[in-house]
Amino acid sequence: MELSPRLLALREEAKKGRDPTCPDDTLAYLLALCAREAPRRILEIGTAEGLTACAMLGVCGAEYTGIERDPARAATARSRFEEFGVFRRISLFEGDAGEILPLLEGEYDLIFLDGPKVQYLKYLPDCKRLLRRGGALLSDDVLLFGWVRGEAPKKRRMLAEHLREYLRALELDPALETEVLEIGEGLAVSRKII
Repeated sequence: MELSPRLLALREEAKKGRDPTCPDDTLAYLLALCAREAPRRILEIGTAEGLTACAMLGVCGAEYTGIERDPARAATARSRFEEFGVFRRISLFEGDAGEILPLLEGEYDLIFLDGPKVQYLKYLPDCKRLLRRGGALLSDDVLLFGWVRGEAPKKRRMLAEHLREYLRALELDPALETEVLEIGEGLAVSRKII
């Protein structure tokens, strides 16, 4: 998928920051999925500055719900949604996803989980509840620098263990069919089959 020069430039700028936008190969997978499956409703946990959302909405006509904890990032995301002309299809919630997810209703065709990694397991029940049968839950950064399948630095061992627990929960869940792709820092693609 071709991104606009402006969106490409913003992504390159974000990659230089402390918390960059999702990697190019992860975004390419997301965009291909959006183009192929034309989701009607997308939920993103960890909207950040809204660049991934703008890219996804550029290839499909979905309604988008985003959750972002950081007020400055949420404000930047709102300005990006205006700039790229997608703001009419956006609902953006500011705050802790653990508090917001239980309040959401309806079904989503695509959920992109890219928030705090230590909370993935906590978010899973609501993600499953909100995901329609046949829909896709994409969990980003599940292999995290190879730490999850290898040896994590001492300060990151608990984070790696949280992600291992999350991956075990996905793999053992009878309602989900999960594949972990070796793109970006690992992308778990879970289809709701029950």
